[in-house]
Amino acid sequence: MPPMPGTPAPLPPEPLGAPPHRGRLVDDAVDSAALAGNPLGDPARRRLLVWLPPGYDDEPERRLPAIYVLPGYGSCVEEWCNRDLFEPTVFERLEALYGRPDPPPPCVYVYVDGSTRYGGSQFVNSTATGRHQDYVAEDVVAHVDAGYRTLPAPAHRGVAGHSSGGVGAVVLCMRRPDVFGACASHAGDSLFEHCYGRELGGFARALREHRGDPAALLERLLGDEVYRRRNFGPLMVLGCAAAYSPDPEAPLGIGLPVDAAGTLDERHWERWLDHDPVRMAPHHVEALRSLRAVYLDAGDADEYYMDLGTSALSEVLTELGVEHRHETFPGGPAHRYPVAYEHLARALSP
Repeated sequence: MPPMPGTPAPLPPEPLGAPPHRGRLVDDAVDSAALAGNPLGDPARRRLLVWLPPGYDDEPERRLPAIYVLPGYGSCVEEWCNRDLFEPTVFERLEALYGRPDPPPPCVYVYVDGSTRYGGSQFVNSTATGRHQDYVAEDVVAHVDAGYRTLPAPAHRGVAGHSSGGVGAVVLCMRRPDVFGACASHAGDSLFEHCYGRELGGFARALREHRGDPAALLERLLGDEVYRRRNFGPLMVLGCAAAYSPDPEAPLGIGLPVDAAGTLDERHWERWLDHDPVRMAPHHVEALRSLRAVYLDAGDADEYYMDLGTSALSEVLTELGVEHRHETFPGGPAHRYPVAYEHLARALSP
């Protein structure tokens, strides 16, 4: 389990300052009015990591587009600093992207925290978790526009993410085209019957193990690290239910998609489907057509079938006449981040 929101974590081993020919990483934080008093008691002060491109400090009058990057489920903003063996960090990938002879237009990159007590928020407003859509679209954006030399208009703001961050990026552009003008989704949650459906049986078993009591299951998940690591799927289902089907009259304020017998609750499941970008797109045609770029990709053997989901979303966008770029590839998504960043940077450039 990642650190809870507000838990200090180290930045990358390289210093925040950098030579003039390199980018500069800023450790920042935003006080979110939208998250103040949220029902989970999660901190309203959230860390931001802001990467400023080479030359940012040399042109004090120049304003740049901004790209906001959302994390996947179960991740906190500090994980962008992690290093995998044989793999560069995301910030080293940015350095390589902007160190090319033909770099994309410079942008400010803002890495946003999305963690909650359940592990994630899906970046929606919910009575069970708080106003996480408003936190990103209003509080984070206002903080960045006030503190950095950005171009404060949706035509020059993009949002990108992986997995839950990917669906967050697409849906934020549908619901808040007044804020964001382009999106990139790496294996973003879509076609929910496949990407979430595979987890519902495991959740029903875990719920049955705790006598059908979601509060007892949550207490076990949060209090027993070994159990949580073996059963992260049930925690994710609880978190997604808190985001997609809040119910103030139910235990924990959450309407569950299945019961302990594994029976689907059609009423709550339909509320989940209302958040599926494949099903949302026809209701947000004007917003989607207004975007300057839509980028979708997924691995061709994604364990949550996101290759099927992104293909389904691409087909719907094609039918709706929404220009977009859709690709599949072998392996994981990290090496694809710079591809999407460049696509957005060129679309958002003045």
